[in-house]
Amino acid sequence: MNTIYLDNNATTKTDEEVVKAMIPYLLENYGNPSSIYKIGRENRKAIEEARETVAQILNCEPNEIYFTSGGSESDNTAIRGIAYSYIKKGNHIITSKIEHPAVLETCKQLEKEGFEVTYIGVDENGIVDLEEIKKAIKPTTTLITIMYANNEIGTLQPIKEIGEIAKEHKIIFHTDAVQAVGNIKIDIKELNIDSLSLSGHKFYGPKGIGALYVKKGVQFNKLINGGHQERNKRAGTEDVAGIVGLAKAMELAYSNLEEHNKKIKELRDYYVSQVKEKIPYIKINGDMEKRLPGNSNISFRFIEGESLLLNLDLKGICASSGSACTSGSLDPSHVLLAIGLPHEIAHGSLRISIGKYNTKEEIDYVVENLVEIVGRLREMSPLWEKFVEEGNQ
Repeated sequence: MNTIYLDNNATTKTDEEVVKAMIPYLLENYGNPSSIYKIGRENRKAIEEARETVAQILNCEPNEIYFTSGGSESDNTAIRGIAYSYIKKGNHIITSKIEHPAVLETCKQLEKEGFEVTYIGVDENGIVDLEEIKKAIKPTTTLITIMYANNEIGTLQPIKEIGEIAKEHKIIFHTDAVQAVGNIKIDIKELNIDSLSLSGHKFYGPKGIGALYVKKGVQFNKLINGGHQERNKRAGTEDVAGIVGLAKAMELAYSNLEEHNKKIKELRDYYVSQVKEKIPYIKINGDMEKRLPGNSNISFRFIEGESLLLNLDLKGICASSGSACTSGSLDPSHVLLAIGLPHEIAHGSLRISIGKYNTKEEIDYVVENLVEIVGRLREMSPLWEKFVEEGNQ
């Protein structure tokens, strides 16, 4: 049985071209980039070339890019680093209720350390209210951190407008763009972004490598002490192969972005239309226009999402019910609750995230099995039985 992978918001398959670019730095050019001999100097050059590639794609300066272990470290470094660096100005942070745990948990920890955090609500499609952001601003506000694209429902936030609000009030604006980079063209200067997090494994790069953009002039404290790598902001011997791989993955993603997005959006829309046509009592979560091209999040009433995932897995289909980072939790998605779904409907959600390796034949196979699995699980559900007894079917 072939595996059908439809969880590309969780992680992606590393592109073969990316692997090829990485191999020399694992087998031949293995020198420490802080060393002065040739294979060390060559690795230092590779890192700086990768930094230039990332900066060019995002439209920023190379010395504004810091390589990290991934999105979570980038988020932690930006939020904690900026918050503590500007503590003399104020201790108030604004974020949203639907952020990734790397942001929410960091903010909750900062609250324990004496910071004040305002959590902005979202509408039924998961989009933040700009007026609510404006009203939340205080003289002590030093940081606004709002994600670019939601990892569960794919919603895109009005980043440019948020950046303008922050700029007008002289507040630093950070965005968790882990889901956006590689899927959306991002011009940091045009969007008024002061800090941005990204992660290589979300766009066919390797796991364990990410980057943090911090605008020149914005201060931030480092989280990791030790050596003087990354301009004394992130100690530790650099993962040269990972850095090269990340840059190569970004280069590939943005070389055919429109074609890639067109393909996966067509597949996503086809999937949604087939589910709507063949399975009753569903709810599509998130805005169908202002969202990531490959993302779909649908709630199936009267069933548990976990049972749905296990049954799909038996058919060789990989999907999810939300964030991979919260998969150990039995609680319903905080994102779906924030957009107003009751617990019993939020529990029955299925996230399908389509990538460049997926095909229409795979989508047909998934829909065929979904029809059968949803029907069978509903027949076993006391909620469905009660629904039918009340004459609703």
